[in-house]
Amino acid sequence: MDEVKEILDKLNIKYDIIYHPAVYTSEEADLYVKDIKCSKAKNLFLAGKNDKNFYLFILKDTKRLDIKKVSNIIGDRLHFASEKYLKEKMNLTPGKVSIFGLINNKEHDIRTYIDKELLNEELIVFHPNDNTATMLININDVFKFLQEMNFNHEIINL
Repeated sequence: MDEVKEILDKLNIKYDIIYHPAVYTSEEADLYVKDIKCSKAKNLFLAGKNDKNFYLFILKDTKRLDIKKVSNIIGDRLHFASEKYLKEKMNLTPGKVSIFGLINNKEHDIRTYIDKELLNEELIVFHPNDNTATMLININDVFKFLQEMNFNHEIINL
């Protein structure tokens, strides 16, 4: 979490943090921001056929990712990546997946997709690579973070 805060501070990206007991699902995390006007994000780490390509999908936590539909859109047969690849690629464990895990992806080989619906939101919530806190960040700063970290992203209709 300290590394995330350090990088955001360096990039002059404003954020707020809410500390809470460890949570393992977006539904659990939502309880701690239920009175704040924000969009709760779900971050899903997937792998392509034969675990050759890796993907991070960011969408509203109320949406269900249609893996078959998205597989057709991006042209790769997707499945949830194993814990092994989550640790190897993002240095994270299940329950802690977040856009900020990209900080640990030195190869820059995770393709990032953001649901078009999130563009209508001002504040988005993410774990700061630690499931004992929730970070609120402006959607424009999400894109600034990705750009400054040299990660390409695509906006798609999930």
